[in-house]
Amino acid sequence: MDIIEVLRDIIFYLGLMTPECFESLVVDLNFSNLPCLKLAISKGLGLAIVVGSSLVKLPQVLKIAASGSAEGISFIGVLLELVAITFSGVYSFSNNFPFSSYGESVFLAFQTTIIGLLVLTFSQGKFKAVLFGALYAGAVWTLMNPVICPPSVLWYGQAANIPMILLGKLIQIVTNFRNGHTGQLSAVTCFLLSLGAIARIFTSIQETGDNIVILTYVCSSVVNTIIALQVLLYWNTTAEATALKKKQ
Repeated sequence: MDIIEVLRDIIFYLGLMTPECFESLVVDLNFSNLPCLKLAISKGLGLAIVVGSSLVKLPQVLKIAASGSAEGISFIGVLLELVAITFSGVYSFSNNFPFSSYGESVFLAFQTTIIGLLVLTFSQGKFKAVLFGALYAGAVWTLMNPVICPPSVLWYGQAANIPMILLGKLIQIVTNFRNGHTGQLSAVTCFLLSLGAIARIFTSIQETGDNIVILTYVCSSVVNTIIALQVLLYWNTTAEATALKKKQ
């Protein structure tokens, strides 16, 4: 089988290029075609982010579950992040944006919900955790119903993402600063969230052109990068605090 035909089938199946761009970049090797090159890079990055997001918070989930503690993790911060992720995903879905431009919202929402459930379970009990899960499921159903939540309402939800993301992450930043360590925060998760948010600025510009979505990722990249830097700054003190907690 012709390798070009195999590549064509794979690329078209994943939606990484249009037929015109495939002919230009792959068949003719015309890399001076900047519009097609930017689109291909954006699609590839978007797909990588979506795939990576399916596991990005798994280290955080495992760290909390293994330690049996949610020390150093703000539930309010987790909740605000979950609300922001949910609004972002539903807004993009309702506007028929390419899945590669927002698909990580689905996986991040699922994983963030699990983190919220774990934080509540270890800090306030299983009943509140189950109640939280039920309320969130009901909220998602409501947002996905266009009769109850038309696109115009979802726009305001997307716009509200910016202060929610900033507030949620700032709460975590302040918590880290006051504790002098980052507690049960996973370094891998923090760094991947920061890199993913930065990459999403480019893909959002290329694939959506929606200024409110672009601004959301700009703000997200700033606060996520600050938390990633805190992980580095408090690396030694976090290890000491964790060791002390185990001895107690």
